[in-house]
Order: sequence, then C-alpha cells, then structure tokens
Amino acid sequence: MSTPGNRPRRPQIVLEVLERTRLTPHMVRIVAGGPGIADVTDNGHTDAYTKMLFAPPGSDLTPPYDLAALREELPVEALPSTRTYTIRRFDLENQRIWIDFVVHGDTGVAGPWAATAEPGSPVVLGGIGGGYAPDPQADRHLLAGDESALPAIASALEAMPADARGVALLEVDSAADELDLTAPDGLEVRWLHRAGAEAGTTDLLVDAVRGLDWPAGRVQVFVHGERAAMKSLRPHLTDERGLDRSQLSLSAYWAHGRKEDVFQSEKREAVGQI
Repeated sequence: MSTPGNRPRRPQIVLEVLERTRLTPHMVRIVAGGPGIADVTDNGHTDAYTKMLFAPPGSDLTPPYDLAALREELPVEALPSTRTYTIRRFDLENQRIWIDFVVHGDTGVAGPWAATAEPGSPVVLGGIGGGYAPDPQADRHLLAGDESALPAIASALEAMPADARGVALLEVDSAADELDLTAPDGLEVRWLHRAGAEAGTTDLLVDAVRGLDWPAGRVQVFVHGERAAMKSLRPHLTDERGLDRSQLSLSAYWAHGRKEDVFQSEKREAVGQI
C-alpha cells in the first residue's frame, strides 16, 4: 500500500496535437489523439482534469519524461513544467480528446504553447482525475466560474438531464468571449462581463452568486475559479445557504498574482486554504 510519501506517479500518456482552433479572443481548443489515446479512459466526471507536462520552448526533450533523472541532470528552468487542465470532452469513439486553454498573449506556460501548437506537437498528460458530475436527482443546479472553469461547466451542461433546472453564472471579459453552449431549456446561462478589468480583480462572480434568489429543494452546486472569490463564496454557500459537502463542489483553479507553481505549493499552507 502506498503512503503519501511514496505513492507512485501515474504513468504519462503521450498524445499529439490533431487540431488547434481559436474559440474566442482568449480561448484556444486543442484536439489531441494518436496512438497514446488507447491509454485514456473517460472517468465519468464532467470536471475531469489532467496534469499536463510542458517542455521549455526550444527544448529537445522527448516524452515520456523521466523526471527523476532530468532533475539530476538539468537546472530547474530546463525541466518540464506541470499545469492542470480540464479535459473538455472525451471523444474516444473518434480517438481524441478536447482541452480548452485560456490565452492571455505571451503570459504563462500553457497558453502560449496552445496558441502556437502545430499538428504533431506532443501533448503529455500525467494521469486523469476528477470529482464532479451533475446529479440527475437534484432539484436545481448552480454552476459558477470564470474562464478557468468554463470547460468544466460547459461539459456539465451537456451532461445535464433534459429536465434539469438552474442557472450557470459565467464570468468572462466581454461578449466576444462568450461561447455557444448546449444546456437544458430550464437552465439559464448568464454571462458576466468584466469589461476590460483584469481577471481576479472584481467581485462580479461573488456578487452574482450572493444575489441569487435561492430555490427550494436540493441544490447541487459547482463553483470554481480564482482563489479569493472561492474563499468568499464558501462561507456563503455552507453557512448562509446551508449546503452540505455532498451538494457542493468548490475549489480554486488559480490565484491572482500567483504563478501556477506557487499557487499549487500554497494549497498546503494557510494562505491557500479555501
């Protein structure tokens, strides 16, 4: 039995880029497949995620990466970086998956890669996790998030039963960043526009959730996004709205002003607790 200190890493899954599509000014879809797709399993979670590995631009490293050996041989800046992304869709019948990336110019690791990735470029996944799927027995659904949560929310909306009711609150920069989503007729999709304000600096999402007329019955909630917003919403949902753990999926996907590596390390510290 593995302990936290010696738990084996999940085997890397090596795919390749099949298609790249610009969905909006700030979102790019990568469709990946290839021989490695045989190692991909749909886990049934609409928030299914994977830890992707990105070699530095211009690197001659070939996946799968022997990370232990590379740490002995290379400086930190030459090692592959790990970033966590939602799998937007498992299209295993056609031997492919979709991954949508938020892109803000040259900022970050994964966004710039996705914006320029060519067919044949390697796509390296470090295993697949997840924990949420719509409950068909719920009386109402609330889904809320910014661009980082949009792939998971879009996937959840597609998986809802036809008679599902509720609301999805989606924060983006402007109308140009809205997507044409598939949702049940009884589930309202409401877009919130930052209108040029930097992501993670407004109370748009928090205010929208707090301002909802709370429905009767059992409400299932999926709320993910920037850390400060999630910290603000947890007590509202658990204390004021009285949700128990079985009704609520809430976590931070990122933190304003923090690089991914710092954000992930802070999850184990007081500052990163939600």
